[in-house]
Amino acid sequence: MNLNTAHVYVRDIALARRFYAEALGLRPHAQDLARGWCVFNAGNCELVVEAVGAEAPAEMQALVGRVTGLSFQVGDIHVAQQDLRARGVVFASAPQRQFWGGTLATLRDPDGNEFQVVQRPRG
Repeated sequence: MNLNTAHVYVRDIALARRFYAEALGLRPHAQDLARGWCVFNAGNCELVVEAVGAEAPAEMQALVGRVTGLSFQVGDIHVAQQDLRARGVVFASAPQRQFWGGTLATLRDPDGNEFQVVQRPRG
């Protein structure tokens, strides 16, 4: 099996599109902003960003602004964090070394969805 798609839910699709394309540097390859979605190339996986309208049921509203469980792998986490901060990305945590040897930092999109940036241990 090959995981090929992940979904993230937002309130403002236009703001989200700018954030994921400009701040994170992901390349959009499909979109229909009027219908509230866009798809980004995110390495080996597509990231689908979908808007949740104010009229959506509570269970859909709860999908916005949460820990996504998704990680972006980088070669040097300190360089990546500095570059992302320069583009306006907000980090919820500084890079922290993990017991398994890697280093993680948590960033947030404009709707509060959290992602991790991870630098795997060398070797």
